[in-house]
Amino acid sequence: QVQLVESGGGLVQPGGSLRLSCAASGSIFSIGAMGWYRQAPGKQRELVAAISSSGNTNYADSVKGRFTISRDNAKNTVYLQMNSLKPEDTAVYYCNAGIRVGGLKYESAYWGQGTQVSVSS
Repeated sequence: QVQLVESGGGLVQPGGSLRLSCAASGSIFSIGAMGWYRQAPGKQRELVAAISSSGNTNYADSVKGRFTISRDNAKNTVYLQMNSLKPEDTAVYYCNAGIRVGGLKYESAYWGQGTQVSVSS
């Protein structure tokens, strides 16, 4: 059994910062790419940022220069540092990871439960 547990969401004023964390636990053999998605009310879930197991990153155009994704492989944790937040960043943020469970030969996609980020004055 594998779990992804997110933390760090909340309410922040425009221009503020938040740092999201997502820790994977369970019978983990290896973790491939990890990423953050978000879903605003009435909109489809979209990729915000992703990071490969070797540290290569990619970002949605809307967050480039403001958000930074990183990971700590020793802690099976991925982070999203969000700066210069805007009201349009308001959404539920979900962590995603490709995880190979011990004893299996393939990765499966796992999702966290989501954490609310609200940007408002």
